[in-house]
Amino acid sequence: MARMKKLKILVFEYITGGGLNKSELPGSLASEGLLMLQSLVDDLVRVESVHLLIMLDLRMVDRFIAGFADVHIIKAENDCRQEFIRLMSSCDAVWPIAPESDAILQSLCEEVERSGKILLASVASAVALAGDKWLTYECLKEYSIATVPTQKLSDFCFSSGEWLIKPVDGVGCTDSYVVAGQQDFDATTALLDKDKYLVQPHIQGDKTSLSCLFKQGQGWLLCANKQHFKLTDKQYHLAGITVNCTPETAKYHGLVNQIARAMPGLWGYVGIDLIETADQILVLEINPRLTTSSVGIHEALGINCARAVLELLTGDPVLQPTHNRAVNIKINGQESHAS
Repeated sequence: MARMKKLKILVFEYITGGGLNKSELPGSLASEGLLMLQSLVDDLVRVESVHLLIMLDLRMVDRFIAGFADVHIIKAENDCRQEFIRLMSSCDAVWPIAPESDAILQSLCEEVERSGKILLASVASAVALAGDKWLTYECLKEYSIATVPTQKLSDFCFSSGEWLIKPVDGVGCTDSYVVAGQQDFDATTALLDKDKYLVQPHIQGDKTSLSCLFKQGQGWLLCANKQHFKLTDKQYHLAGITVNCTPETAKYHGLVNQIARAMPGLWGYVGIDLIETADQILVLEINPRLTTSSVGIHEALGINCARAVLELLTGDPVLQPTHNRAVNIKINGQESHAS
């Protein structure tokens, strides 16, 4: 009996995979990127029907455990985008993980769509929508989904209170600032391109994220996570995440279904960031890609997240937790690990 052909998947995590091969690697983003890459590869090698090809920055070789995957090293002299296109041609499917900033993730998804290969992520048009915080805000408002009030910095007139200034396409807390007072606001915004930034009230509350799967207007909630931030020099820094922080997730299911209907192009793993106060749950942003929280799901629930995403290609995912516990992920510039 002939053996079934394995699905050959190209995995490209932008930060650790050579996307920054001609510049310095940012410590915290590289740590989070490596954590996501390692977790994804660990899950994929448990799926017998796949063969993996991984792009890896030369500087990450000593920090990554390849297991049974093939690794293609990206050196400083390589053209990473050309290597991505070349390697993609020999694969059946592509799993890109990249920042939404500067349309990096969107352009990778467009590249996969042009190639006719299977894209194991949201379509480029959905990435363009979710990756633009202003367009996301307008979409959420249109579908009556509770979200944080948002204004363009170019239209904003300062009034009393604390405000959060953030780039329209930023990833994480990069280039976001908390300001209080007119003088503080003026000093912070003086050198910013006001057309590329947004302003939101600085709302105090629990910073929750949802780990979800999406497919053609349907949504599945995997778990809810608590994000732990430090506020230093007016900027938030992610210090850790408690994955599967609560078994009480019923209050989120309706929200996940609303977002699925509002953004039907979302596909595969998606992270949703929330601010929760005593009386409301507000959507902060939508990340159309693997997030750092995804790395704790297997340990927290016994669910192979990568297998579940692959199941979306032929039907609904089989989500059957074998256990239910919280997992803490510690993050800093040098190391990231689950415990």
